[in-house]
Amino acid sequence: MVLESESKKSLFSEIERSDFDMGIISDDFVLIRQPDTAGEPTVITVNCPDKTGLGCDLCRIILFFGLSIVRGDVSTDGKWCYIVFWVVGSSTGAPTRWGLLKKRLLGACPAASSASGLYISYYRQQELLMMEHKPQVFLLKFSCYDRMGLLHDVTRVLCELELIIRRVKVSTTPDGKVMDLFFITDTRELLHTNKRKEETIDELRAVLGDSMTSCDIEPASEDIAACLQASSCLPPAITKEMFKLELAEEPAGKSLSVTMDNSLSPAHTLIQILCPDHKGLLYDIMRTLKDYNIQISYGRFYASKNGRCEIDLFVMQMDGKKIIDPNKQKALCDRLRMEVFQPLRLTVVSRGPDTELLVANPVELSGKGRPLVFYDITLALKQLRTRIFLAEIGRHVIGDREWEVYRILLADDYESFASKTKVVEKVTKMLMGWE
Repeated sequence: MVLESESKKSLFSEIERSDFDMGIISDDFVLIRQPDTAGEPTVITVNCPDKTGLGCDLCRIILFFGLSIVRGDVSTDGKWCYIVFWVVGSSTGAPTRWGLLKKRLLGACPAASSASGLYISYYRQQELLMMEHKPQVFLLKFSCYDRMGLLHDVTRVLCELELIIRRVKVSTTPDGKVMDLFFITDTRELLHTNKRKEETIDELRAVLGDSMTSCDIEPASEDIAACLQASSCLPPAITKEMFKLELAEEPAGKSLSVTMDNSLSPAHTLIQILCPDHKGLLYDIMRTLKDYNIQISYGRFYASKNGRCEIDLFVMQMDGKKIIDPNKQKALCDRLRMEVFQPLRLTVVSRGPDTELLVANPVELSGKGRPLVFYDITLALKQLRTRIFLAEIGRHVIGDREWEVYRILLADDYESFASKTKVVEKVTKMLMGWE
């Protein structure tokens, strides 16, 4: 007992001598520096304890805030990482809420242990509990009179309020009324309070005006929340069309290269990627490496103004070894090539007399998916002046992967404004940031 007591005293003495408090996320973990010249990138610096998949989590948050990463540098010793992103916003989008972005980035950083790498088990247990914590699901129900762009306007409000759409069912009655059911979770975890509910309803009313006839928010029952779990029910014709696992051939007119090299470093495998740029490219690469349990020790990302990207990543497996197995090398290169070329799957099909747009978004093993997909889909259709008759979001298991599938039934008169080809082209450009 004496030895145990002395050991504890020694442990906490060393912690007290560290440059920061044990288990506390320092505000200095994330620094955001605005450019001196208008039009130049904003620089985001993250300097914090490392964890597998941290780069993916940070890129997802940056993507959620509507920012594009034009350059990036990553380095880590496995315990502490230093990441720098150069980001730019959309010229037509809403102003970036930098303070809120910093708060969300800080929330993704692991709690610091100490400069010497010591770790109190209490904080590790807290992190594990947070990882296992599932946010409460709420049901947002409202009805209103239909109009062009209605669904996008509602989606925009929910995104601005940081309410995550888990599933949606939208239907239009013959007399022009819309009944919307949104299953949502709250990033701020405050939707159980009356203040947060009233704020949400007030924001919706401000957008919908007198056309909104009713609105209510309530916790989803366990049975309803269970329906959010993945199912495997999609027509075989659709799965065959959308979920091809390999590229049949090199994309025409697009120089795409993914290679591995074990000769340049004694401890790491070098992955080199040359490809066209698209919105969320670095996120797509990072989430793939995260799902394969690949750790990045050093990385460099650069997007040129002509739309080309160069990525160099020195990586290792979870066991600290290079990727030597040829089968593993081929599997990872093939997956990266597919995710870089086609991160989302999209098609338009006929459903009886109706026309349906389907978009599939891959879900990480952690259960998180690409942000703002529904926002981009509804914005593209709004710009095409194409009304939505029915919309559903559900999760489906195809093979060994989970996908978030958006099924949009277009109104009967959609061809008056856009053909199938034009719908596919417009939605694809919006999702990929090629507008």
